Amino acid sequence: MADANHAPKYIEVASALELQIRDGKWDGGKMPSVRGIANLHSVSVVTASRALQVLRDKGLIQTIERSGCYRVPPPSADRWALVLRLTPGQWQKATLSLSQIGFEALARREPMHLEMDAISPTLGMTDAEIRGSVRIAKEAGVRGVFFLPSRYSDEEMKLDERLLSACKVEALPVVLFERNLRGNNRELQYDLVAMDDVDGAARCTRHLLAQGRQRVAIVVASPTSSHNDKVAGYLHTLHAASLETNRQAELKPVVLYQSHDLPTRDAYAKLADQVRKLRLDGVVCYQDYTAMGLIIELLARGTKVPDDVAVVGSDDLPIENLFTIGITTYAYPSEGMAEQAVRLMQERLKDPHRKPIKVVVPGRLIIRESSAGASAHRPPE
Repeated sequence: MADANHAPKYIEVASALELQIRDGKWDGGKMPSVRGIANLHSVSVVTASRALQVLRDKGLIQTIERSGCYRVPPPSADRWALVLRLTPGQWQKATLSLSQIGFEALARREPMHLEMDAISPTLGMTDAEIRGSVRIAKEAGVRGVFFLPSRYSDEEMKLDERLLSACKVEALPVVLFERNLRGNNRELQYDLVAMDDVDGAARCTRHLLAQGRQRVAIVVASPTSSHNDKVAGYLHTLHAASLETNRQAELKPVVLYQSHDLPTRDAYAKLADQVRKLRLDGVVCYQDYTAMGLIIELLARGTKVPDDVAVVGSDDLPIENLFTIGITTYAYPSEGMAEQAVRLMQERLKDPHRKPIKVVVPGRLIIRESSAGASAHRPPE
């Protein structure tokens, strides 16, 4: 039985940890594990676990699954809204995780509050309702918005434009993430941080050419800056290769478009039929889920991957465990993009009137079986 004059040991440990937290230790960073706290305070793992629960109940720490305990940022930390307008479909959750993970990793190093639901535009909202949600977010302490525009349709694009207009009226700065608003050759009106899609498509195309592929195509789906940049990287690489090897007649560009007007499986089937009809032997896909869908449809038609057709994707989505063929991909630099986005936002707050700029962050090529066979697990290039 505990001494009536003393608090239980787990309360003593929790109090000691709370003092350290309030002194600024672990701001935005990872705290020791349960076992580490037990060793530091010479208590059992059970006692250490109960102490952490006290801190969770007080809202001082948060536990992130498979990662550990982190201090909740202090009230004085910057508060940002994340508005991620992702394409609907079966891979939306995986893509959301990819877009969000970089900001979460950064927040564990640099104290900040990330508001995922502070601003949630939907097609049925009026302009007044959109502006009201932006105003409420600003009054709640949100200093800026990181915004991934929809690439899905012109209707969604107009909603994005209405939201950005409301942010401008409420003087809430915006940094675009991953792509500019939908549309070809749109003027950049907001700061933008994007993956280096030109470099990504170029690396993927060079990889396929280095594998001896003769007829390489690229698949895109939307009139957005990210897809246009991928096409640019692909075309430049084919052109450079044709000049270097005097193969202008052989290396003809082929740009295929994945339809949003068809059910997803039908869209993949149409792509597979086009690949076979055009006798292609290499395909660069704008995202991993398109690469996976294309591979499945090719295999169903008796086309071997990668023997007959090598396929590469982009983003390194967490879908490897769903498929027996590892997909060669250009990995999405989530944390690097988040770092640059926060830097641009802080610069924008200091100088609201400077011209908007675009910052690109390189990813890395990861070679797997879909383009180079069963022994393809090589380190990133």
